[in-house]
Amino acid sequence: MNKFIQALACLLLPFALFAQRFEVSYKAREFKGPFSGKVLLFFSKDVKEPREEDFMIRIKPYFATEAKKINPGQKIVFDDKAISFPAKLSEIERGEYYVQAVWDRDLGGRAIGTSPLNLYSKSAKIKITSNTKQVYRIECTEMVPEASFTNTEFVKEIRLPSKLLSAHQQKPISIDAALLLPKDYYKDPTKKFPLLILVSGYGGDYHRYSGRDKTYGREIDSTAFITLFLDGNCRLGHSVYANSDNNGPWGDALVKELIPDIENNYRCNGFRVLNGHSSGGWTVLWLQTHYPETFQACWSSSPDPVDFRSFQKINLYEDDNMFYNKNGDPNPVATLAGYYPINYMKDYYQMETVQYRGSQMRSFDAVFSAKAADGEPERLCDAQTGKINKSVVEHWKKYDISLYLRNNWTSLSPVLSNKILITVGEQDNFLLNYPIHVLNDEMKKLNAAMDFLYLTGDHFTVASPEYWQKGNSFIMSRYKDWLKTKNQN
Repeated sequence: MNKFIQALACLLLPFALFAQRFEVSYKAREFKGPFSGKVLLFFSKDVKEPREEDFMIRIKPYFATEAKKINPGQKIVFDDKAISFPAKLSEIERGEYYVQAVWDRDLGGRAIGTSPLNLYSKSAKIKITSNTKQVYRIECTEMVPEASFTNTEFVKEIRLPSKLLSAHQQKPISIDAALLLPKDYYKDPTKKFPLLILVSGYGGDYHRYSGRDKTYGREIDSTAFITLFLDGNCRLGHSVYANSDNNGPWGDALVKELIPDIENNYRCNGFRVLNGHSSGGWTVLWLQTHYPETFQACWSSSPDPVDFRSFQKINLYEDDNMFYNKNGDPNPVATLAGYYPINYMKDYYQMETVQYRGSQMRSFDAVFSAKAADGEPERLCDAQTGKINKSVVEHWKKYDISLYLRNNWTSLSPVLSNKILITVGEQDNFLLNYPIHVLNDEMKKLNAAMDFLYLTGDHFTVASPEYWQKGNSFIMSRYKDWLKTKNQN
């Protein structure tokens, strides 16, 4: 029997040695090398530039390997030893793919495929067949350009060096944003305006406003606002402007550095209102509850989980596994109409093991977790089994907004009552309506003065006329109350 097994192993050995392989190199242009870090392969069957595609909805193959002191022209190899999702190279579905390689220099950009100064290859269409001896050669000749911004009369780029963030990261860090001025900003040089701080969800980019010559600050009921657009991007994901062991003190940097700078250089009247959707919705709720006297109002739209007893319907304090519920069914991470699963937790976590930074679940780790011994964020769960790390959950507790409000409402009530509106669609794709209901129930127990509005629609279609009417009306009512108090003083 042993001789038979040995003979069989000898027959199979050539197939193990000759799994599909990619040989990847880069040319010496702006970057002379050597390179040390992660190199990734991005695959897609239908997107021509797969490096540019975020995987929030679409599942596709990813591969990564570690490079050490690789010079221009030297090759690194991707084969079955590479970190992979959803399968090893020799086991992925046969067929045609667009493929790109990216050398991640990790210089601060969030999305690896489009991070400034990363090296990448032009898109190539290849065919994966059953021929396991096939070798594909990719040369990376391109470099992602540094992001540029064109100021216009009413749109300004803000890049403020942050002493707080730079001290934490031990390298220069700036807080970047777009500032949109009201249409009549220049008509009366003595007129001052309220400040609207608008925070994008995960994946937003303030560069969207570059060069816009007919874009102005938001106007609500004939009241013009100076509008500060924040996108939250940092190398580990979305900072959500919360003080973090890994990302640094983004909340303090915003409140103590950026806002004072804006108000010193532009004509703000002292009223500050927060508005954001998704990760931006979580951001503004966090800022309002933790800096309640800095901001006069907060409209939080479909925020990321606000109660960790319902983290996309997973109870982080009682459940043991992120991938499967107590019945053994897979936990969804994205749905159609809040009901039909289209992606699962297991897929997200295992994809993000390959695309190792800047992605959604690892972004949560970066904000909510302590820093591990290797300098990376501690992980909420094991990426292979889904087992929840309860010691990590203990650290996450300080970011459970519902828990914070329940424990501190007595002291917060005088400075927080009537300042918060939360809106959400009852068919939210990411199940974010569930933790909002939990928070609402807890606030009712405390007789907390906080407004909730539930609407028809999902994460992307919630913005109905009723949504805008309620949100804008809330902002204006808070502004009018503030003006009355200001005039009385």
